[in-house]
Amino acid sequence: QVQLVESGGGLVQAGDSLRLSCAASVRTFRNYAMGWFRQAPGKEREFVAAISGSSSTTYYADSVKGRFTISRDNAKNTVYLQMNSLKPEDTAAYVCAANHGTVTRSEHAYDYWGQGTQVTVSS
Repeated sequence: QVQLVESGGGLVQAGDSLRLSCAASVRTFRNYAMGWFRQAPGKEREFVAAISGSSSTTYYADSVKGRFTISRDNAKNTVYLQMNSLKPEDTAAYVCAANHGTVTRSEHAYDYWGQGTQVTVSS
């Protein structure tokens, strides 16, 4: 079983930056691909970014490419999402997820999910 705890969300203004963290309680963290997803009120959950266990492969949604960076520290069992140039449309609950397999954009492949952290971007 993998437990995931996100942190780092908050209320910021457009153009600001935030860094989200997701700490995983698992001994073999490097064996898990990690993903970030988000869900805005009234909308379906959508893929944001994903990273392989070795950090060799990363994927991004087109809407965040060039602004967001996913990274991980396997020694700390933590994955990060650095969000720059935030826009009001980035407002959502951000959730991290773990997949004991190949890195993928598909939420259906992820086995474990955190509770989420809220990001609100004001204009």
